[in-house]
Amino acid sequence: MTRNRTMVGLVFLTFFVMSLVTNILNSLIPDIISSYSVTLAAAAFLNFAFFIAYGVMSIPAGFWVERFTEKPVMIVAFVVATAGALTFAVHPTYSVALRSFFVIGAGMATLQTAINPLLRVAGGEEHFAFNSAFAQLIFGSASFVSPRIYSYLVENFNRPGSQNNPLLAILSRLTPAALPWASIYWIFAASTALMVVLLGFLRFPKVERTSDEAAGSLQMYAGLLRRPTVWAFFLCVFAYVGCEQGTANWISKFLSVYHGYDPHTTGATAVSWFWGLLTAGCFIGMGLLKLFDSRKVLIGTTLGALLCLTAALFGSAHVSLVAFPAIGLFASVMWPILVSLGLNSVAEHHGPFAGILSTGIMGGAVVPVIIGRIGDHFGLRSGISFLYLTFACVLSVGFWARPLIANATLSLKKTTTESGS
Repeated sequence: MTRNRTMVGLVFLTFFVMSLVTNILNSLIPDIISSYSVTLAAAAFLNFAFFIAYGVMSIPAGFWVERFTEKPVMIVAFVVATAGALTFAVHPTYSVALRSFFVIGAGMATLQTAINPLLRVAGGEEHFAFNSAFAQLIFGSASFVSPRIYSYLVENFNRPGSQNNPLLAILSRLTPAALPWASIYWIFAASTALMVVLLGFLRFPKVERTSDEAAGSLQMYAGLLRRPTVWAFFLCVFAYVGCEQGTANWISKFLSVYHGYDPHTTGATAVSWFWGLLTAGCFIGMGLLKLFDSRKVLIGTTLGALLCLTAALFGSAHVSLVAFPAIGLFASVMWPILVSLGLNSVAEHHGPFAGILSTGIMGGAVVPVIIGRIGDHFGLRSGISFLYLTFACVLSVGFWARPLIANATLSLKKTTTESGS
């Protein structure tokens, strides 16, 4: 089969743009609270509006892709994301943000559903695992970059001489002086609009789905939802994404409240390093999964994340500054392990099951709000302590999961080879 490098590059670029738009919210929380004079829970509701769209859109998007194919669905998704970003950029108010962030999240959720089958066909089935891992690396690199773009904008927006910079000059005319952080949504709107134009000029390959990749029927979903194992994995994926977003969402605010760090510089950098280490940890995790059973790796990394969480919440300022990003290092392999254990625990209907697991991404909507609500009443340290519960849920999988197929390790391969000789 002829491979399409241009299309592979497009998928990688799509991952980059998606990540730029998705994970900037974690750095904006302190500014949202101060700019709109809202509570911690109200600030977290913006994150809720974005990530709840994944719960709403993941399964319908699968049906749309099967009916209309990838190209038109991706174009519409980017048009929707552009409309959401542009609406907020023009009217940067809290009420508009709630609606706009949901619309942007809906576009991102639809894109995520469309691009994985496309990557398999364009890059080749035999290269899909490698390309998927590389796509996650690109996704993580954009999450590392976006808080730094934010820092650059807010640090230089109102400085003398900023009008000599064409980008800052344009953004300063478009954005209220009191809300320099909102200028980044003009950049997002331009980026997603350019993606619409690019997609319009490209010719897409025909994607033939295997039975496992098909969206499935309503009867398949109903059958899966009657299984306790499916619900257990859904809840644990929900908990994991809650851990991820619940940590990243409140790093900057916690460092500002308890240790006096500037959220525009030190706080944003800490968030950036959280995503950077979460990306780098994938390489370490890949090595560990070649040596140990995935359930043991999950137990070890979750315990490491819990130790870092404790150090971040109760350690000194310097320890907290290091420990928060370090949580990302340990969390890096949790998502792929949970998804692989889940899919390997059922014998059929993997496509619909993957859709159910994807709806668990809405844990990133709910958990930050719970943290904010607790934080409003008992302090942010108490609120973030809720993550002990969600990490415990992830930890439990390492003890009760019974996959039909275990992950391939070097020792397992050696045993298989010896038994066959």
